[in-house]
Amino acid sequence: MLQENKIIIKEYNFYYNSSPALQDINLQIRPNEILAIFGPARSGKTTLLKSLNRLTDLVYGSNHTGTILLDGADIYDPKINLTQLRRRVGMVFDLPTPLPMSIFDNVAYGSRLSGITQRKRLNEIVEKALRSAVLWEEVNDRLHTSALRLSGGQQQRLCIARILALEPEVLLLDEPCSGLDPISTASIEQTLVQLKKDYTIIIVPHNVQQASRVSDRAGFLLNGELIEAGPAYQIFTRPRDRKTEDYITGKFG
Repeated sequence: MLQENKIIIKEYNFYYNSSPALQDINLQIRPNEILAIFGPARSGKTTLLKSLNRLTDLVYGSNHTGTILLDGADIYDPKINLTQLRRRVGMVFDLPTPLPMSIFDNVAYGSRLSGITQRKRLNEIVEKALRSAVLWEEVNDRLHTSALRLSGGQQQRLCIARILALEPEVLLLDEPCSGLDPISTASIEQTLVQLKKDYTIIIVPHNVQQASRVSDRAGFLLNGELIEAGPAYQIFTRPRDRKTEDYITGKFG
């Protein structure tokens, strides 16, 4: 039987010191879908993403109320293994950050940290991750050259491959195309559509147009509140809330 929801967020509030960043968020995220969270700057989008694998724990003075369930288990349960959670829910940031080493070593980095040293196994992991990130055909003849020599779009797909090598279940992407040209952006978007066969993807898109192109469902955040969420075609063609319509049509933002 198909699992209905991968992640369930219930009445979730997040605070930086005493300032609310997210207010009463209720959202269900299904397996093998691309969910776009869009809205103006400082609306809480990145905070929501980071909450899903508790990267927000690293912010001094922050706190939360409410619940986030991953496969029915509370990610804030004291017994949760944070390292394991962040392997299951991997995050790719807006600026690609390849390590100053070879393409191969970038992708194999996490596996080696986990204790995998057999060369044959590492070769399999690296090839599978690069193929999943739609980068293998472009780099397979230069795996042992510096990753820093790749183009911006290739570096971003390398960072996605580095996360995929850890075999996550959920991918969080925070404006992964913000610094890329249109051709590189199209490559990333095509990659995401292929990846959703195997992963649940939550993306903060670079703009509304990207959200409408890549997402199955979308949610509009404004001042820390989830104004509405639903199927992408409905959100972008027949939004139920006037604030969503005003933002999509460029009346503010």
